[in-house]
Amino acid sequence: MFINNHSISPANVVRGEGAWSHSLDLITKLCKRPLIIGRSSSTKKIRSSFKKDLLLKGIQSISLDLDHDCCELDIQNAYLISKNNNCDGIIAAGGGKVLDAGKLIADLLGINCITVPLSASTCAGWTALSNIYTPDGKFVKDVTLKSCPNLLIFDHTIVRNAPPRTLASGMADAVAKWYESSLTSSSSQDGFVQQAVQMARVLRDQLFLNGQKAFLDPLSNSWETVAEGCALTAGIIGGLGGARCRTAAAHPIHNGLTQLAYTNKPLHGELVGFGLLVQLHLEEKNSNSQLPKQAKSQLLEFFSQLNLPISIESICLRNTTSNELYKACKFACNDDSDIHKLPFPINEKDLLEAIQSLQSLPTSSRIKINNT
Repeated sequence: MFINNHSISPANVVRGEGAWSHSLDLITKLCKRPLIIGRSSSTKKIRSSFKKDLLLKGIQSISLDLDHDCCELDIQNAYLISKNNNCDGIIAAGGGKVLDAGKLIADLLGINCITVPLSASTCAGWTALSNIYTPDGKFVKDVTLKSCPNLLIFDHTIVRNAPPRTLASGMADAVAKWYESSLTSSSSQDGFVQQAVQMARVLRDQLFLNGQKAFLDPLSNSWETVAEGCALTAGIIGGLGGARCRTAAAHPIHNGLTQLAYTNKPLHGELVGFGLLVQLHLEEKNSNSQLPKQAKSQLLEFFSQLNLPISIESICLRNTTSNELYKACKFACNDDSDIHKLPFPINEKDLLEAIQSLQSLPTSSRIKINNT
């Protein structure tokens, strides 16, 4: 029997209103001198309040603001600061790239990791995986970590105040779990994988049912279901099902599109969502079934309700020439790309054609990315 090694879940998950305050005693058991990392100026006050709360518990923390996305330059700098100050833990508080950086630093140092998502834009706070980017945000590679975080704190009070755009992005990223895993793993005989695929289907249904309400009303019960689905449940699916349940075409297309320049940089899930529409467009062209076409139509409506970009124009590329798009397609289709898990052959020319033909869809979908 083939041996599988799964990192399924953080050792401890605290979720709900005021989860941060309820987690302080747990933090004292994990570290006495942590490095708190973050990046966004808009969340600096939150991280400062964390530092004060920890001090009241006798924990002397050190703060570090990252300069870039999760990149090797920032990782090396944080590694040295942590080592030189004898830090015994990492507290990563921010969006997906901050959480990825914190996990990787803790993994390299062999110290405890605490993730505190400040939005529901990705499931990065949950997973044993970090994505590495260049300083200017181009995807480089993903790194599998030794384990999931020791503690994940999902504080509803904090996350509710994140911009609605981040929740919409999280929904696009989370709903992709179903469309990618069902395509690559639906015939698997592995019980874990089968269960993960079905969890992805349930998550998709919950997002369709509650997504618009959650987007419009962060005080609703729908918001709790959706936010936890994006930040927590999506991570369980990847941990339980493994690599084959994480990706097909949508994420590789995201990776390719990050190689390009933008007038207004899209969020991770915004590019994944667009990549998902391209994936379904490819499925439609390579299948006799009507299901991909129906799924694409359903997603177009769902994404439109959430103000998510659903055309190449609406993701705000600086240059939308064929040559530029070809660069993205070539990266997405490199030899070791997960895009080759599709049940049909694919190359950069096929992908470019799919993106360009997707542009010919009705223009009612041409929503511009905004910062709300």
